[in-house]
Amino acid sequence: MSTDEMLIDELIRIYESVTGWGSSKDWKNQDFITLSEKIQEKTGEAISHVTLKRIWGRVKYDSLPNSHTLDTLVKYLDYENWREFRIKKHNGHAPVIEPEKPKNTEIQPKGSKIKRAKLVLFIAMASVLVFIVLAALLVFPAKKVAFVNPKDYTFSSKKIVTSGLPNSVVFDYDASKAPGDSVVAIQQSWDRKLRVNVSKLDHQHTSVYYYPDFYYAKLIVGGKIVKQHEIMIKSDGWLSLVGQSPVPVYFDKKDVLVNGKLSLSADKILARNIKMQPTPPNVFYCNVNDFGEIYSDDFVFETSIKNDYFEGAAACQKSQVYLLCKGTAIWVPLCNKGCISDLDLLFNGYYVSGKEKDLSVFGVDFNHFVKLKIISHKGTAQIFLDNKLVYTIDKGISHAKIIGFYYQFQGTGSVDYVRLNNGKVSYDDEFNK
Repeated sequence: MSTDEMLIDELIRIYESVTGWGSSKDWKNQDFITLSEKIQEKTGEAISHVTLKRIWGRVKYDSLPNSHTLDTLVKYLDYENWREFRIKKHNGHAPVIEPEKPKNTEIQPKGSKIKRAKLVLFIAMASVLVFIVLAALLVFPAKKVAFVNPKDYTFSSKKIVTSGLPNSVVFDYDASKAPGDSVVAIQQSWDRKLRVNVSKLDHQHTSVYYYPDFYYAKLIVGGKIVKQHEIMIKSDGWLSLVGQSPVPVYFDKKDVLVNGKLSLSADKILARNIKMQPTPPNVFYCNVNDFGEIYSDDFVFETSIKNDYFEGAAACQKSQVYLLCKGTAIWVPLCNKGCISDLDLLFNGYYVSGKEKDLSVFGVDFNHFVKLKIISHKGTAQIFLDNKLVYTIDKGISHAKIIGFYYQFQGTGSVDYVRLNNGKVSYDDEFNK
């Protein structure tokens, strides 16, 4: 095994300890997604969950990670870069195992006898310590982990309003059979930050959803998901908002529908006391609904967008177009041509990071509207910009129902039209009303 491979194994063990999630052999896909988000939140650098799974040996990948990925992984652990980690762990080299030396039959000097006496004393003390530990284990045996049977629990929910945001959800649950001191929690979605501990003796809990989307709500007992079910939070047509935590700022439709386009001006954002600098806000246009039987592996999507803000820290004009699907998503990134390194592309199971691959075809000129077209059919997807084929995907396209659109603009932006069809189902919005 090479030095770097040994260090990567050690790095994985450190991550297991730092996260507190136990052996990574038991980690699920969602754990790698969560870790990816934690790494980006702390370091400002993106490593996809797919790349993490490759490093962890969960996806077949024969080459070592690139230097940027290694640097980012150790930055999360507060090292400056991979070189520093390498030096501090093994002085830049793999640990050296000295060969066993032949026994010396010559008469040893007095100093050697003293060292041998110290060694004997150390072994004796270690033996006493081992005896004490074993005795303690016999007197105070380790507590057995209680078995959690999902059949012992119930979990359901109901929305307060059919569509529109915000929307409260009432969860009904029965966790009365949870083992003694097990922690019972309800989690709104995949996001662990939206997890709330509840009493196993109660039977109701309420939560507020602030963004339209498709979610899997979860009942968790002792860290194990025992029940989960689908919740779709619909938007009641197009919804415009500025993202912020914990509650986004919503805008009326009349503020956003301008000259047959979705367009929220910087002046209207400033009028809500939202600063455009030094950190530009993210503007979202969302429409989540049941559009009928149309799926991610067979559709044609067309739209035209423009990022309208490029001042100061918004110079990259980062923009993303999302097609939300049940349990997954498709997103296409666009930005100023000089910022393509920060992009990433997702098409259901297919993911590419601009840190690892050349995504320069998604660098555009936002001085005019940019036309985006996606054609997905029989396992292959094609992405067109301004009627030119720029990217083809021929793997990782799963079958998932399309349930919504999301547009995200750094600063603010405009959408001219949205069209989605598969020959049977058709959605066409020109924003003329």
